[in-house]
Amino acid sequence: MANVELRGIRKRYGNVEVVHGIDLEVRHGEFVVFVGPSGCGKSTLLRMVAGLEGISDGELRIDGQRVNELPPRSRDIAMVFQDYALYPHKTLFENMAFGLRLRKTPEDEIQRRVMDAARLLKIEHMLERRPAALSGGQRQRVAIGRAIVRQPKVFLFDEPLSNLDAQLRHEMRSEIKRLHQRLGATIIYVTHDQVEAMTMADRIAVLSAGELMQYDTPDAIYNRPAALFVAGFTGAPPMNLVDCTLAGGAALLGPLRVPLPQELAARAPTAPLKLGVRPENLRFARQDGDADLPAEVVLLEPLGAETLVTLKAGNAELIARGPADFRERPGTTVTLHLQPQHLHLFHAESGSAV
Repeated sequence: MANVELRGIRKRYGNVEVVHGIDLEVRHGEFVVFVGPSGCGKSTLLRMVAGLEGISDGELRIDGQRVNELPPRSRDIAMVFQDYALYPHKTLFENMAFGLRLRKTPEDEIQRRVMDAARLLKIEHMLERRPAALSGGQRQRVAIGRAIVRQPKVFLFDEPLSNLDAQLRHEMRSEIKRLHQRLGATIIYVTHDQVEAMTMADRIAVLSAGELMQYDTPDAIYNRPAALFVAGFTGAPPMNLVDCTLAGGAALLGPLRVPLPQELAARAPTAPLKLGVRPENLRFARQDGDADLPAEVVLLEPLGAETLVTLKAGNAELIARGPADFRERPGTTVTLHLQPQHLHLFHAESGSAV
């Protein structure tokens, strides 16, 4: 295990800077996920840690050692790629053993490490097969096994599940998380899927356009987003974000008035704001109260265990999580209860949380 420190990491291609001064630390044995939309710089950042991309500025340390100028083979890392990168003419055993043989590892040690990894990944019964005879999930297990036998200081995963179907992704997420618990390894994992990030990570680095928007635990990312982008990116469906103005300790959504917690209203500026509330924190009320507002049902999306309800409230469109047996039809007026302790305010221009 090792810690990984990124200090002011920048990446430029000619005059174009694509990663802008990233500062973060991955602790010993921690599972950290870099997440963000396509083009946000997450894979570029991972490839700089691996040594596959040069660092334009800043310092990268692995286990306390500066590694900016070290080639990938000297960084004691193992990387699992999106496309598996298996040798089609070699058996699974030979694929997993190949890197060890290049390092002239004794044959009995190769045998022990490969068998230990195969048992851990439940593929010991297929080691004589070739990749063409395997499913996508089995090939990914082999790629992970090849990394495990290296016994590196740091494991790097670059969108390893994106080629799998939804069911296999769910199964492999669980397998990788259990693997981390067993190995206690330091893992950096890149994905564009915020569900993967929320379910797997100890800490999440949310990236947008080469900037680090927030680096924190999944709970903090979800419940205390530090930026408008983070609030709108996490959650399925994501946080409701609507334009509002502030007056008399309340957020105004057109003609509708939403009272705010006193401490939130006290620090809110008069500048343009966005009001944020998660769908699960919009409740259907039986009677009007101070924090309640009328809303018109626009659309119902039954999902089995719940129903997603799109509503029009004042000048805002909101999504709420309703019960599975929600019966109000489009065009009906209902009453929504907004839980004040779950309201968020963001600066509309800078995107930072109030």
